[in-house]
Amino acid sequence: MKQALIFTILFFSYNLVYSQQGKKKDLNLIKEDYVPDSTTAIKIAEAIWLPIYGEGIYTKKPFLVKLKDGKVWIVEGTLVERKGGVPYIEIQKKDCKILKVSHGK
Repeated sequence: MKQALIFTILFFSYNLVYSQQGKKKDLNLIKEDYVPDSTTAIKIAEAIWLPIYGEGIYTKKPFLVKLKDGKVWIVEGTLVERKGGVPYIEIQKKDCKILKVSHGK
């Protein structure tokens, strides 16, 4: 009986330690950026802008993209004509948090 109890305790202890190591590996994956490149930033911008500003955002192409301080993607449209404004968005690189959305007049 004692052997079964010792085996059970060892078994659960081993599983507990092993499962904690697996969680540490998962946390390391979180450190990767959710918005790794400009192409992804543009796709996110379009997905946010379209329901807000409508199909007109596509007349503001090409979209200009820059990475500010290695942390925030800035995506904005270009102005072909002199009237009107362009869509603008700031997207946090590490977690895809939308920091700012606007449209010039």
